[in-house]
Amino acid sequence: MKSVLPGSEEREVLLTYGLEERGLVNCRVHIYESGEYVLRQGSPIESFFVVIKGTAKVCVNAENGKSLVLCSYVSEGILGDIELMLDEETAATTVIAASQLSCIAIPIPANAGVLKNNIQLMNYIGRELSRKLLRSSDAHMASALLSSEERLCSYILATEYKGVFREYLTDAAQSVGISYRHVFRIINKLCRETVLEKTEAGFRIADMEELRKRCR
Repeated sequence: MKSVLPGSEEREVLLTYGLEERGLVNCRVHIYESGEYVLRQGSPIESFFVVIKGTAKVCVNAENGKSLVLCSYVSEGILGDIELMLDEETAATTVIAASQLSCIAIPIPANAGVLKNNIQLMNYIGRELSRKLLRSSDAHMASALLSSEERLCSYILATEYKGVFREYLTDAAQSVGISYRHVFRIINKLCRETVLEKTEAGFRIADMEELRKRCR
């Protein structure tokens, strides 16, 4: 991970959340390479993050070592909102850079008061937490009522980046709740039916409309 001072681009991003760099203490830009950890579940969390660009995979880990991919952030968003609002000192999730990821790191101890008193930021966090609650409800519904193919197609839509699905199939199997072999069979079926196309970069979504239909 590299750490540099914020520039004009980062200041503009902060303004979209109602924040100004001059009103914050010790902000830095952290640049992570693919595979590097931004946060580790259960480890101390020192900063609130504003994503500038890139993709971060957000997971929760079980005691048996298995992980569940919750979502991917692409080009925008925030990390550490739950911990900020609950005054938690440890990370609730694990966040791993899935591509080169740039974030503005705002130290929580020195800036918590400024962040929590910013109405524009609090409104944004409220909307994001509401969306997370809806996604959680949808996930419970999907696991109970949808077929394996419908759940996998929903997962592909949730984690694709620029029209390409790059997740490890073992992660997909754990997140969807089906075996690796079954995931492999469904992926092959989607390729045969030209919904997906296998490429060196991953599985390209060849028919986005059809993929969405199969989530229902």
